Amino acid sequence: MKLKEIISVFDEIVPIAYQEDYDNSGLTVGNSDMDVSAALLCIDVTVAVVEEALRLGANLVISHHPVLFNPLKRITGKNYTEKIILLAIRNNIAIYCAHTNLDNIFSGVNNKICQKLGIQNVKILTPLQNSLKKLITYVPKAHADAVRSALFNAGAGHIGKYDACSFSTEGKGSFRAQEGTMPFVGETGKLHVEEEIRIETVFPALFKSRVIEALLETHPYEEVAYDIYPLENNYEQVGSGMIGELNDPVNETEFLSYVKAIFGCKVMRHSRFLNKPVKKIAVCGGSGSFLIPRAILAGADLFITGEIKYHQFFDAENQILLVDMGHYESEQFTIEIFYDILIKKIPNFAIHFSSINTSPIYYL
Repeated sequence: MKLKEIISVFDEIVPIAYQEDYDNSGLTVGNSDMDVSAALLCIDVTVAVVEEALRLGANLVISHHPVLFNPLKRITGKNYTEKIILLAIRNNIAIYCAHTNLDNIFSGVNNKICQKLGIQNVKILTPLQNSLKKLITYVPKAHADAVRSALFNAGAGHIGKYDACSFSTEGKGSFRAQEGTMPFVGETGKLHVEEEIRIETVFPALFKSRVIEALLETHPYEEVAYDIYPLENNYEQVGSGMIGELNDPVNETEFLSYVKAIFGCKVMRHSRFLNKPVKKIAVCGGSGSFLIPRAILAGADLFITGEIKYHQFFDAENQILLVDMGHYESEQFTIEIFYDILIKKIPNFAIHFSSINTSPIYYL
């Protein structure tokens, strides 16, 4: 199997466009045309992980955290990043990562945390803004269903947990074909009035090119009339953090003990107990402390993330219980997401889970 086939699977489900500006997701080492025999899934790429891939016969490492965040001016093996890159290149091992783009999709890291903790009715805590567009087009009645279907298949028509969303109105369109045209209906040089359907639907800006392509391929007219508008609506399927509820309120200490057991945390830091049950819970894997104000505003009883600085615990202000479970601990189940993405699209592909705990933090 070619590496580019695997990359296309990730591009469809975890688009690079959803990563944060500072990030470096995607193919870091390797040629997209290379043949891939097996993949090793991990959280961090280390020398030990690359050596594990060698032992397993896997020439692709898929990680959550990028091995390269900053540009390299030379590769001499003097630090751990350069050693990893050299070892991978020498042994023809490709490295691909999905980081904040995997954090930001609805089915990503934060959803996995919610699944593990039994948090229901989840939604994105801070949805992506300025990322939706509206398409309006005009289609002959007999072709309206085919055009709608093509637009939906291209990614249009999703609103929250609903798909195939559109609005249609009937009307009459007029046009006069000029010399050199081949009109689908009407005659050259004569004004024509056609019974048409006005179709309106929304789509993520990321899908603009393929939505337009689907429209032009399916629409019967030689010249297709359509308008695209930017929307200020939030894109509820992409963004930072997640919030939901437990089925029943739980004692603070009891719930934190449950979190500690599920995620195998050796220690967890938290703000002062509020001595009240928790039910509404916000989460963010990794460094999610920037969402503390948003979690409070959303009315969460408790906010769990992977990193909170000392002074940020003061931000709780007796309004919310803050929990720092550890960066690695909060994202350790990311490899399960990778597995689900690959196994559904490429069921016969060899996949290995790394057995190495790559967290650089130890506790005495």
